[in-house]
Order: sequence, then structure tokens, then C-alpha cells
Amino acid sequence: MARLLWRGVRKVPYGIGLRSPATFQCAINECGAPRILLACAAGFLGKLVGRRGDFYRIAGMQAATIDAAHTSPVPPYDQCVILGPKDPAGVARRIRERTGHEAAIMDVNDIGGSWALGYTDGIDAKLLEETMRDNPAGQKAECTPIVLVRRIPGMMNAE
Repeated sequence: MARLLWRGVRKVPYGIGLRSPATFQCAINECGAPRILLACAAGFLGKLVGRRGDFYRIAGMQAATIDAAHTSPVPPYDQCVILGPKDPAGVARRIRERTGHEAAIMDVNDIGGSWALGYTDGIDAKLLEETMRDNPAGQKAECTPIVLVRRIPGMMNAE
């Protein structure tokens, strides 16, 4: 199924994404064949009316957070497809329980994308996504950094 369907993924200048049989197979494994087939149908119909993103809206974040092989500059990960986190909300909750600090698990990239995948109650997800939109931690040899964001009284507000 992956060998057939990957060809329908739009080619973009900033990366492979699911446009390879290996990464598309990972999406099938992560999301299930029925959901991926439904997402493909939605994506196709969306393209007919000039709309993008329907595939990922249906397939979900597990598909959207897959990074293709050659995405990481660090061996041996440069040869691996990298899957998104399984339980980002649960991980954020456990971080808060163990540290006493609010936490968020995010997917941030160098093309203006920033998503809070899971976060604790004390996090303003929209504000955090906006704060991280320009990817201040980097994307190259930095690998997947841990970023500490703290609110400085009078410097940040949600307005």
C-alpha cells in the first residue's frame, strides 16, 4: 500500500516528509491503514478544490510528526525515519509531576511550524507556539533540543 500511495504526497522544497515508501509505511503503521486511506481520499478531494492539508487533518499528528530519513544530520539517525512522540500529553504530565514545573512537548521546524503536541494545564499553548515559531533552538546539528522557556514578569503576556 505504501509503495503505491506515497506518490500522491506533494513534493516540497523543504523535505521529503511522507514522500517515500518507507516514511509512508511508518504513517500506515502509526495511524492504521483505514485512517490513512480515509486521509488519502480527503487529501485527493481537497486538492480537487484547491485546498491543502486535508490528508494531515484526517491522518492526525502521528503522521504529521514523522521525519524522513536524512532529516537528521547526526549518524546513525540520518539513516532513520524518526517517529513523533507516542504520548506527549502523558510525558508532559509526568515531567510536571516529577519536577513541579509546567511542561510541553512540541514539534518545531525551520519553516515556521510550531505545535504543542501535549502540555500541562498551566501552559498557554498558543503563546508557546508563537514563541517557538522561529525555532530559536535550531534545526541542524542541535538534534532535538530541550528548551526551557520561562515567563518573566512584565515581559510576556497572552494578549
